[in-house]
Amino acid sequence: QVQLVESGGGLVQPGGSLRLSCAASGSISGINAMGWYRQTPGKQRELVALIRSGGSTNYADSMKDRFTISRDNAKNTMYLQMNSLKPEDTAVYFCNAVVLHTWTQRWQNYWGQGTQVTGSS
Repeated sequence: QVQLVESGGGLVQPGGSLRLSCAASGSISGINAMGWYRQTPGKQRELVALIRSGGSTNYADSMKDRFTISRDNAKNTMYLQMNSLKPEDTAVYFCNAVVLHTWTQRWQNYWGQGTQVTGSS
């Protein structure tokens, strides 16, 4: 079993900041890429930011100047620092990771359950 658990979501005023965390646990021999995605009702899930095991990153254009993705490989944890939040950033944010499963020795894709971020005054 592999679990990804997000935390840190909530209600924030426009212009405010939030820090999301994603902790991976379970039968993990390694983690390759990790990413944050978000989804609003009626829309497809979209990439927010991606970070590879070596630390290289990619961001969606609309977020790269405001959001920062990072990870602590020793803790199997990923973070998303979100600054200058806008109402349109309101969404459920999901954590994703490509994990080397200890038992199967296969790389498998996992998702967290999501955490709600609401930007509203």
